[in-house]
Amino acid sequence: MAEEKLVIISDKWGSKKGLWIASYFGYLQQYYDIVYYDCQQLGNIDVSISSEENIDRAFKENGIKMAVSSLIKKETQPAHYLAFGMGATVIYKASLMGLPTKTITAISAIGIETEEQAAPTDVQLIYGECDKSKPGLKWAKSVGANLKIVPNFGHTLYSDEKIISEISLELLENVTKKAV
Repeated sequence: MAEEKLVIISDKWGSKKGLWIASYFGYLQQYYDIVYYDCQQLGNIDVSISSEENIDRAFKENGIKMAVSSLIKKETQPAHYLAFGMGATVIYKASLMGLPTKTITAISAIGIETEEQAAPTDVQLIYGECDKSKPGLKWAKSVGANLKIVPNFGHTLYSDEKIISEISLELLENVTKKAV
């Protein structure tokens, strides 16, 4: 069975605070050929003091644009994508700029409600109900976004073991359906 390619993009913390990401690899690596990108490296983020404010500012100033551009240069063939937080923002924006994708699972993307283009049909946006950065339903309807809200979770729902297993199982269903 030819393995499908899955590109995983970290949240704004990159590999520094991403031990939870290993759980996704545990579920998915035997079924997918996984390529991993540290969102900070994609965006060429280099802050002397690694505080949340400094990292957020660096992404807003030029990091998101840089990360989108880097990703589009690196990934030229259609693939499946799984991305978190700032990484989800990067993949969403890259898909609007023509990045070839098969499916996108974007969890807790930040600030995408400023986009007015129609959302690509292969994008699933997942947010915790308590996430302050989740877009409104009005926006989702206006761009045709596939929005899923998970009750009782906040922004970092993607690092919760229950959510990790649910999302991984959905991704595995996608790949095993095609193999049958």
